[in-house]
Amino acid sequence: MYSYKIEGNIPLKGTIKASGNKNAALPCLAACLLTDQPVILRNIPDIEDVSVMLQILNTLGAKAEHRGNGTVAVCCADTPKSEVPADQARDIRASILFAGSLLARTGKVLLPPPGGDVIGRRRLDTHFMAFSELGARVEVDGIFKLTANKLVGADLFLDEASVTATENALMASVTAEGTTVIRNAASEPHVQDLCNMLNSMGAKISGIGSNILTIQGVKKLKGADFSIGADFMEVGSFIGLAAVTRGEIEIQNANPEHLRMTKIAFNKLGIHWETDGSTIRVPAGQNMRVMPDLGGMIPHIDDAPWPGFPADLTSIITVVATQVEGTVLVHEKMFESRLFFVDKLIGMGAMIVLCDPHRAVVTGPSRLRGADLISPDVRAGMAMVLAALCAEGTSMIHNVYQIERGYENLCDRLANLGARIERISNR
Repeated sequence: MYSYKIEGNIPLKGTIKASGNKNAALPCLAACLLTDQPVILRNIPDIEDVSVMLQILNTLGAKAEHRGNGTVAVCCADTPKSEVPADQARDIRASILFAGSLLARTGKVLLPPPGGDVIGRRRLDTHFMAFSELGARVEVDGIFKLTANKLVGADLFLDEASVTATENALMASVTAEGTTVIRNAASEPHVQDLCNMLNSMGAKISGIGSNILTIQGVKKLKGADFSIGADFMEVGSFIGLAAVTRGEIEIQNANPEHLRMTKIAFNKLGIHWETDGSTIRVPAGQNMRVMPDLGGMIPHIDDAPWPGFPADLTSIITVVATQVEGTVLVHEKMFESRLFFVDKLIGMGAMIVLCDPHRAVVTGPSRLRGADLISPDVRAGMAMVLAALCAEGTSMIHNVYQIERGYENLCDRLANLGARIERISNR
């Protein structure tokens, strides 16, 4: 186990390149099981979650390896095993994504409950409702057992716009007999990446980027060479990092088109940036002040499914708001435990009222003090890094495995921007 030792109150400056989208990499890796031909994936981040997915792929019978420089090669020439081991499933929420690809390829899946971040209830009902409508039989007895003699296209209406349920339904339907329509589908950039990858493998998916996806089933998929997009959650984190440290950071490969709602939210806090093609530059010396709504009302920043403000950036923008003059309401509508980390920010000196599990009133600017912290999940852990980097004094952040599940080579990349951060072994 490792911890981060961070000395704060230092403006960061320099250039950093955005990694590939973690939330695209994981479903694309699971989708490699849909073909017996080689698949090359590019711009894949070298993070813990990807490592676990590769381990699961190899356990199931594929040959999967990280070749460096963001390239992963996967080939599952033989029929894969149908059971995901419990010890690997509990390590990662994305293990649920093997349900769709294995069901389509083998007609049978044994899947223990997936692990992942503890940010509140994360229901799986939508996944299994979709599988059932496609013709699968679903049994739950400690583990999830799915069987199907044949998958047949159907008109699906998801009871929530779940990203992973949409991805699972896509993977199960691309080789199903006939036509499948997925309504109330998630449309995040990572879902679009999966759709485009599947199409490059020979699938026939239309409506990409909308909440209605139409899939014409094909008999077989082929191999592919596909590159995923930038991680807009990471880009949003780096924008927040520049703001709270009063630094100037240039973010390359940022794909600003995916940050339009994020830009609106940061603008409410008086934080702006410039774009030049795929590069974002966050300037120093900004007038970080809350912009009231019309009539002088306190503004809200609330998350929502795409194209709304991303739930995964709620923790980040909460920390940013502590350094901004004025008051803002942060409303986390999607997960009931994500805001519980704010008690650590309060202990560091932040002026925050946690109204209930979903709403926090943040007033700033606050002078944060270094503290001893434990990362509870990927995004709250990164938010703690932001808090530590703008705080006075030294902070220790433990359980950084959670952070490194989603952020590639974070210490070295932040050190290159001038951060005083060390990765320390606890052994």
